Amino acid sequence: MPTPNAVTAIPAADSASALAHFEASLRFETDCSDVNAALASGSPGFVLLDVRSPALFAQGHVPGALNLPHGKIVASKLADYPPDTLFVTYCAGPHCNGAARGALRLAQLGRPVKLMAGGITGWLDEGLALARPAAVHATVDIDE
Repeated sequence: MPTPNAVTAIPAADSASALAHFEASLRFETDCSDVNAALASGSPGFVLLDVRSPALFAQGHVPGALNLPHGKIVASKLADYPPDTLFVTYCAGPHCNGAARGALRLAQLGRPVKLMAGGITGWLDEGLALARPAAVHATVDIDE
């Protein structure tokens, strides 16, 4: 008999329980690769929300994403979207809970929502490019 370790000390769930758990998890989350493929199709079937700050969004974001910081998700900001619109949220990555906070706010508003696991970190780990704004040249108006 193998020596117990941190992995085997607690027995795995039975197959039926594992099936229910993993099926349910896919109702709450999606991944970067699937989001990329859906966006590339031209008809993704969801609205992708970058829930980070506008400053971080401007530094680079998933192409096609809209910036709506999680703290600003309110019914009035969603009024232009039909009630059955699926939203997918993301933030910086696994070390950030902004995507979960955004998903929570959307769910509280009765909106269908999934979280893009991995966020920007996962997107880059998949070798996918970020949209970055062109260099902005500051202009100063001088009143004479």
